[in-house]
Amino acid sequence: MSISTSVLSDLLQFLPYLRPQLYFKASLTALSHAMEDQVLAATLVEPLVIASFQRERFYRQEAHRYQRLSERSSHVYVLSAPETDFTNSSEYYEKIAFEPDDALSQEWHLVVIADNYATCLVCRENLGSIAKNKQVPDLVPSLDMDTARRFEGVWTSERGVSLKAAQLLLERIVIYRPDLLDKVEEARQRFGIGKPRSASGVVQTSEYACDIDTDPFVQRLVTYLQASQYKLHKAYRSITAQARKERLINSISTAIRRSLDPHEVLQIAAQELGQHMGAGRCLIYRVQATEAKAIIEHEFLTPGVTSVKGQTWELDKNPLFREIIQRGEGVCVSDTLTEPWVNSSTMLSAIAKKFAIRSWLMEPVFYQGRLLGVVELHYCTMPVHECQPAELDLVKAIAIQVGAALIQAEAYANLEVLNQQLEALDRTRSNLIAITGHELRTPLSTIQVCLESLASEPDMPQDLQQVMLSTALSDSERMRKLVQDFLTLSNLESGRVEWHPESLTVQECVDLALSRMRTRSTTEKYPQITTEVPQNLPLVKADGDWLVEVIAKLVDNAYKFTPAQGEISISATSNGHKMVEVTVADTGRGIEPNRLEIVFDRFYQEEGALRRSAGGTGLGLAICRLIVNGWGGKIWAESKGKDQGSQFRFTIPIVQVIQEEKRTRKGR
Repeated sequence: MSISTSVLSDLLQFLPYLRPQLYFKASLTALSHAMEDQVLAATLVEPLVIASFQRERFYRQEAHRYQRLSERSSHVYVLSAPETDFTNSSEYYEKIAFEPDDALSQEWHLVVIADNYATCLVCRENLGSIAKNKQVPDLVPSLDMDTARRFEGVWTSERGVSLKAAQLLLERIVIYRPDLLDKVEEARQRFGIGKPRSASGVVQTSEYACDIDTDPFVQRLVTYLQASQYKLHKAYRSITAQARKERLINSISTAIRRSLDPHEVLQIAAQELGQHMGAGRCLIYRVQATEAKAIIEHEFLTPGVTSVKGQTWELDKNPLFREIIQRGEGVCVSDTLTEPWVNSSTMLSAIAKKFAIRSWLMEPVFYQGRLLGVVELHYCTMPVHECQPAELDLVKAIAIQVGAALIQAEAYANLEVLNQQLEALDRTRSNLIAITGHELRTPLSTIQVCLESLASEPDMPQDLQQVMLSTALSDSERMRKLVQDFLTLSNLESGRVEWHPESLTVQECVDLALSRMRTRSTTEKYPQITTEVPQNLPLVKADGDWLVEVIAKLVDNAYKFTPAQGEISISATSNGHKMVEVTVADTGRGIEPNRLEIVFDRFYQEEGALRRSAGGTGLGLAICRLIVNGWGGKIWAESKGKDQGSQFRFTIPIVQVIQEEKRTRKGR
């Protein structure tokens, strides 16, 4: 048995004045959760709750919530298209299974009716959204695909509409479960479902006083939207992690292919050349023509041959080394026992005897006439090794390749600073995605839902309208501060800020900074703040607006991490180094010693972008550092550890010092 007619269509037919709205699944989920929370939070007596899910998999996500609702009422009905074990039953609440091809499989309904409250959500999935989902049934959707499904329908707290929606759904319930006829009839009689309508089309009902607390409704909307942003943030992190993995694989492949690591280049070259040449020992070490010593770092050995790795080779008194420098090409000693170069040098004779070298080949590694290193081949067994021209050419060719690789490695080393900057830029981009996803999209979503609700519900209670407006205004201010911090940081880092230094008193700047703090909401409690600025403190030379900005941001940072019963103090002293030192101290959560430096990094968040209890983007302290550095001062943090408070200190040049420096420069 299946019914092809739509509940939404029937409702619009009976109440033609209704105008369906467009909703996304994320919004519908938030609305339905809020409606359920109102039932749990309000003092309702035996309300009627009817919910219809498209598929069993959607019902399973909410089953525990309806079990809680069943504790409030015996009239809880849940409809769903079965996929596994969903069947008609009466445990906890009434379950009604309908056929997968029923029109209900494309709709989403929730109706709540009580003596003093009524609301309903009747929606049908958009045909374009259904077709899009059917195109990729076997693929794992992205985290945003499901929440972005579109529905058209009605959400209202108008009692007449809710009663009509309940009537249409109860009729479906009786068709699928005739055994519930008596129970359904009881619900109809109690709540006046099915009463005649007036000429206006609205069911005649008595006036009801609503004692529903709207706070759970608003809190559910905000909570759900934040949860959606958390899912989005996880998606961004997953994408970023995958991108980093691909970059790492590519960088490793590129490093091996181009041999930009000098240690890897020399070790592979020693290994391959020693094996190919059949030498007992192959050494490659880096040295310049003017150096007197070299440390052996890369070595190939055959079994039974003594290692010389880590040994220091004396080169200034080595005749073979001096010969290859003078000639610019390699030398080969067939027999160290009879070779005059070796016999005439006590040092070479000792080395040949100690390390059992019978035949010795040395090849310089040149690049554009500059010595970069030396390749040595030692043959340690009899008979002696006579070097053939082809072998010498091969060793020379390898030396040329080693020289080119070493030059590339030097160039690569010179680019490490740039690579670090690029990595820092990449981290900044990743943090920007995370911060924007959490700090910008969250208030945007909240503002959108609030404005949608205000636009679509002109009869919304005054107190709920005020809550919606306050929430939207608060989040718009949050977005403004976020954008302002981004612009400020960008201007400071790019050098587009024009400084206007002037002679100032620290007390005046502290007063201006504190006046900003007093504009905060009076409904919140903040820690007590005290100031201690001596009257005889010297004047300072700085841009007044930026100095006020630094103090305000440090105080704001202290507010975030200091409980209401804590204390914040601002003090200033002359530190004896021609600077005034300003300190903003608090009794808050403190900072771990190993984090005292990184707290000034961009986007730094002690608790992570999503787990933190205090808001913000992690840009405030970074902005402070750039401003203080701009006038030649220093800024640092001090703390004894967790829950032991913290002190942020920065210095400002004194006016007299600047004047003295100018006079000194003129005298020169």
